[in-house]
Amino acid sequence: MRSILPVFRRSMRESWRSLLGWTAGIAAVLFLYLPLYPSIGASDQMTQLIDSMPKQLVDTLGYDQIASGAGYTEATFYGLMGFLLTTIAAVLWGSSLAAAEESGRAELDLAHGIGRGQYALETALSVLVRLIWLGAFAGLVIWGLNGPAELELEPVRIIGASAALVGLAFLTAGAALLAGAATGRRIWATGVGAGIAVLGYILQALAKQSDDLEWLNALSPYAWVFRQSPLAEGIDLGGLTLTWAIGLVLAAASAFTLRARDLRG
Repeated sequence: MRSILPVFRRSMRESWRSLLGWTAGIAAVLFLYLPLYPSIGASDQMTQLIDSMPKQLVDTLGYDQIASGAGYTEATFYGLMGFLLTTIAAVLWGSSLAAAEESGRAELDLAHGIGRGQYALETALSVLVRLIWLGAFAGLVIWGLNGPAELELEPVRIIGASAALVGLAFLTAGAALLAGAATGRRIWATGVGAGIAVLGYILQALAKQSDDLEWLNALSPYAWVFRQSPLAEGIDLGGLTLTWAIGLVLAAASAFTLRARDLRG
């Protein structure tokens, strides 16, 4: 049994405390924001506040739809705080491949007969499982608060929105894994992963400012899954599939890249 997925099993064993921390963070955000919807979601004060804000900012943050339960949940969690938390986690976990090489741990592990491709793929699998846990946990909490918070969300659309959130985070993690495999430097892994996430968010924000810039949505992974409201309209299957496919391809490419270069001592 010890020879089955050794890197994956050790990674999960060593990261469970941090995973609990990220889980608690997501729970705190959800329990902070969602129960407030009945009192502020469609209140006159909130409407006045939104009307006083610049239209471009309102459109970017999704506050133009905040009067509905679906719009409120996306504006506060899926499109903002949930995206932020899962992206940070994805970047940190995705840079673990480069961190292991910098510390010399990867070299010691590979000396025990673990192939480079296997090492990278099991690392990617551990990242994916942790992200799926965060997405599933968030979906369960939102489903549990759906009635008490009067959100009126369809359960199947909660699943779709959580799948979009996890897919977007895994694409970011995949970019970090590939950069780490190519360079062996954690700073590059972190920078590439964070850069992909930030660039995607900025591109969709710019696309909302003008019809002439709408074509930028085609370049934004964020827009692929959140341009069409997954909670109000249902998930865009094409965008969701593309996001997950690129994330998986990047993870697989990290294995091939690691096999093709020398590791740092």
